[in-house]
Amino acid sequence: MSKHFKRIIESDRPVLVNFHADWCEPCKQIPPILKKVKNNFKESIRIIKVNVDQNPFIASDYRVKQIPTIILFKKGNVKWVSDGMISQSELTSILEQHVNKRVASS
Repeated sequence: MSKHFKRIIESDRPVLVNFHADWCEPCKQIPPILKKVKNNFKESIRIIKVNVDQNPFIASDYRVKQIPTIILFKKGNVKWVSDGMISQSELTSILEQHVNKRVASS
């Protein structure tokens, strides 16, 4: 596994990883959903993409069998996995259970 990837997923901030491939048509529908989710959660979550063709060992380490697959990591631990398509509302609901939104105090 890439040391860089491991360092990212072990952070205190939850990390949502989008496993995808350039040739995968359903994978192209995920980024707009993730962008809306990111706007909702702001800095309380990090979202990254992993191309399974360019990073087969990372995909293998996490048993990614189909794409798109989304995995939520918290302090290096897998907290949730979804393979296939997911709606923005479903993803938001799942994340609300695992992510503490940081609200700026005034």
